[in-house]
Formats: sequence, structure tokens, C-alpha cells
Amino acid sequence: MTEVSFQPDTIFALASAAGRAGVAVIRVSGPAAGSMLLSVCGFEDLPVPRRAIRCRMVDPKDQSLLDDGLVIWFAAPASFTGEDIAELHIHGGRATVEAVTSVLATLPDLRLAEPGEFSKRAFLSGKIDLTEAEAIADLVEAGTDAQRCQALAQLGGGLAEQLEAWRAELIDILAHTEAWIDFPDEDLPADVEQKVCPRTSALAAEIRAFLDDNRRGERLRDGLQIAILGAPNAGKSSLLNAIVSRDAAIVSATEGTTRDVIEVHLDLGGWPVTIADTAGLRDAADDIEREGVRRALDRAGDADLRLVVFDASCAPDLASIAQLEGKGDGCGAGDHVIAIANKADLVDAPPEAIGGVSALGISAKTGEGLPVLLRCLEDFAAETMAGGEGVALTRLRHRTALIDSADALDRAALVGVGAGENELVAEDLRVAARALGRVTGRVDVEELLDVIFNDFCIGK
Repeated sequence: MTEVSFQPDTIFALASAAGRAGVAVIRVSGPAAGSMLLSVCGFEDLPVPRRAIRCRMVDPKDQSLLDDGLVIWFAAPASFTGEDIAELHIHGGRATVEAVTSVLATLPDLRLAEPGEFSKRAFLSGKIDLTEAEAIADLVEAGTDAQRCQALAQLGGGLAEQLEAWRAELIDILAHTEAWIDFPDEDLPADVEQKVCPRTSALAAEIRAFLDDNRRGERLRDGLQIAILGAPNAGKSSLLNAIVSRDAAIVSATEGTTRDVIEVHLDLGGWPVTIADTAGLRDAADDIEREGVRRALDRAGDADLRLVVFDASCAPDLASIAQLEGKGDGCGAGDHVIAIANKADLVDAPPEAIGGVSALGISAKTGEGLPVLLRCLEDFAAETMAGGEGVALTRLRHRTALIDSADALDRAALVGVGAGENELVAEDLRVAARALGRVTGRVDVEELLDVIFNDFCIGK
């Protein structure tokens, strides 16, 4: 039978940012990348890999000049995707980019890449795992220095190394269990049965300890969610504008100006934060305002921190007081709520407490008390996202997979090898291994066989 070799399409795309720039980079990956270079650049032979070469790029159909730039050749497998890659470094004007990409689209076996396809090919060729692929996307999207550092740590393989250590331990436990089932009469270590259960329990406990991180990695990647709540005309929109130092929300003396949630993203002391101004909390007069109040309450439920704003010159309203449920010390530390007595410039002394919660007196109009509030917000962001050492989970799918793995390990440890249900224990261990493999995209049955036949004298 003749072996069929599958050759994927050759893909190309703009690898630099869209828009006018000094230099634009077009990346081409796949088996036809070399022939593209020969035809577009007029080379007789492919250039030396990893060396920038100046060339005149032309349309192969009529030899019309496209640009005068640089090309870099990366021969497989020593490339990002593991395939042949050519990079065209051209002038970054829109017309030049359009001219070159239009010509590439007409060449045989070339097509425009789909979103993420270069990283996907790198994963499929074993150059990166799923966590590193996700880290590339996070690094591109990083808006603060803390996000950049977290993405770099994951791209450097920190999370993958931790997962690989757990997976190696689990594979070893599973191999011993499988051997106990399949080769009960062979020369197996005498303490296999006694060691499997404690090792399984210890591994489950280690994974659960790793999960107990207050979701700091996910919060850092997505940004801390802060909701501004309060009655109409309490000064919520004015407070938002004061925090972000611009007119992000409309401010008016007319009640009910804010009907929808207004979001603003900002870098707060190096931490990513999304602040949401919401509709005033009251008995709505119409369907639109009712929907606005509903969205405000939904945002309050999802927020990491609530800023409940009161008009210091008026009696506090019950709807806003209801948002102060739980503890509060006026600085949000550990209680996820800050009571704010706004319009402090209109009273002799703002209230020190509202609804049993200590309040922070400020004036969004004059800026009084605003530095203290900003310091509170930065402290809360740092406390929420900075704690812990080493790598962190950055996505819900990571957390879900680890929870599934720990649950399966707990089930296996509860039964234990030698209890007459070894097949069930082995199946739970396999479930745990597959769950870990989902995070990095790696599940290797061959490793299990290697451990069995290397560690034991099976068949002598």
C-alpha cells in the first residue's frame, strides 16, 4: 500500500498591525513558501536561512515592481510553525501592502490565513502547546505591564511545566495500577498497592491547592470589574469621569440620564480595570429605565468590586443601602464594596458611615478625597490580582479541566487499588490524565506503556 503524504495549504497574512507604518511584515507558511520567494523575488536559489536579504519584489505575471524590501527565509522545521516560512518586510503604506497581498493571493497553492492559523500550525507540529498558543494571544492583547508579564510567564512554559510534572506523576500512578490489573501474577514491586492510594490523594490535594488562587490569573487577564451604583443624581457619572480623567459619561442635572451600562477600560497602577457606570437605582418610570436598572443590578452581581455612591447632602436611599450587604470599611479591602459619600463640597462634614458601613467622603466635582479612593482601588486591584508566586491559571477552561482531574483523582483514591474495583480506579485515573491533557493538548498513551514495561519485569 502506497503511503499518502498530506501537504497543507500554504497560507499568508499580514503579521504586523494594520494601517500605515514604516514597515509591514507579511508572513507566508507552508510547502509553497519557497516557490513564492523564487517567483516574487527572482531568486535562483533560496536564500540562506535566518538572514535578511534585500530584494525587488515583482508580480510574476508581468514583472511589474511591487516594492523594494527585505525577505527572511526560515527553512522547516526550524521555524515558528515547523513549516517553511518566508517573511516579506515591505514598506508599510496601505497601497504597498494591498499590492503585495493581492499578488500573493493569485499564486498557486497560496491562500489567506484564517485567524490564529499560524499558531494552530505551530501547535499541530509540536512547536508549542495550547497554553503557549493562548499566551501568544494574551501577549498581543496585553494592555498593562502586569498582563504582559503574566503572558510572558505562560509563554515561557511555566504553566506547561507544572502541568507536565503532574501528568508525569499521574502516568506513573496509572501505569502501576494498570500493571496490577493486567499482570497480577508477574514480578511486580510488593508495595504497589500501598503506594497508589496515598500518591493519588497527594496529587489531588496539590492540584486543589493550586486552584485555590482567588482566580487571580483570570482576573488579571480579563481585568478587574468595578461597578458604580447608586440612586439617580448621586454623582455616579461624575465619579466615573473623575476617575478616568475625561468625559466618558454624560453628566446632567436631569435624573435618569444614564440608561445603559457605560464601560471604561483603564490601567490603574499597572493593573487592568474595567469601570462601569450604571443606571440609577429606583422604581423605574418606564420600560427603558426598568431595563437599565436590571442591567445595573446584573453588573453589581458580576462585579469584583462595587462602588456604592450616595449624595452626602441627602438621606441615603434604601436601594443603594441594599448594595452594601456584608462588611465594609470604606476602602473595599476584603469586602468587595466601598461606600462613597459624594458631593462632600455641599456639606460641612460628609457622613462617616452609611448603612452600618464606613463611608469615604469625596467630591467628584472638586476632586476632594479622590486620591484616597484611587489608592483604595489600586490596593484592591493589587490584592486581588498579584497574590501568589509562580504561574497562574488564565482561562476558565484551564480551571475546569483541573477541577475535573482532581475530582477523578479523589474518586480513585476513595476506592483504592486492591479493593476489588481496580478497573474503576484505573478508569478514574485515565479520566484525570485526559483532563490534564486537555489543558496543554497532550495525551500520550505510549508513555503509559513505556512506564509499564520499563519499571516492571513483565514476563521476565
